[in-house]
Amino acid sequence: MSYVTCDISISLDGFAAGPNQSLEQPFGDGVGDGEELHSWMFDHADAHAEEIAAIVDAGAFVMGRNMFGPGRGGWDLGWTGWWGEDPPYHAPVFVLTHHEREPLEMAGGTTFHFVTGGPDEALARAREAAGGRNVAIAGGTSTVNQYLAGGKIDELRLHVAPVVLGIRGAVRLFDGVGRLGLTAVGGRHTPEVTHLVYRR
Repeated sequence: MSYVTCDISISLDGFAAGPNQSLEQPFGDGVGDGEELHSWMFDHADAHAEEIAAIVDAGAFVMGRNMFGPGRGGWDLGWTGWWGEDPPYHAPVFVLTHHEREPLEMAGGTTFHFVTGGPDEALARAREAAGGRNVAIAGGTSTVNQYLAGGKIDELRLHVAPVVLGIRGAVRLFDGVGRLGLTAVGGRHTPEVTHLVYRR
């Protein structure tokens, strides 16, 4: 049986994004361009090559609609995600949504499938598509919290940036999740980020 993994970059106080996400503010209020949370990945990629490789090493992915784009309500069919023509996933991605949309095939092997049947359906379809490989929960925070609360994530990999964001009106990681039984199985500290790995 494949593992369900999750990688998420957060601040010391548990935020991965702020409220009021928009095209101009992909990470919402209080996070700016996301540099403080993600500089380890983009500005120091060589120092974190192993962790970056692990993020996209899955046979399929699940993400929330807000991770895919800033739109709400019915789809703008011209929107194809934040990542350009060749998204980094190179595998099927199942996007949780309340609005139907035909699958969107992109360069490099990424196809976005839009799932209206809820988190369990998305995970089941991702497991089937992964063909025995791991499935990754790609975010955002509310989606990760749903899967944590349901006991569905086997390995949680936190990338904790040394910043306190103090955002009001945003969802923190672990909000509403309840008690979790996690075992620490790995950790690595660098000046840019601390990588922590937990298993259920």
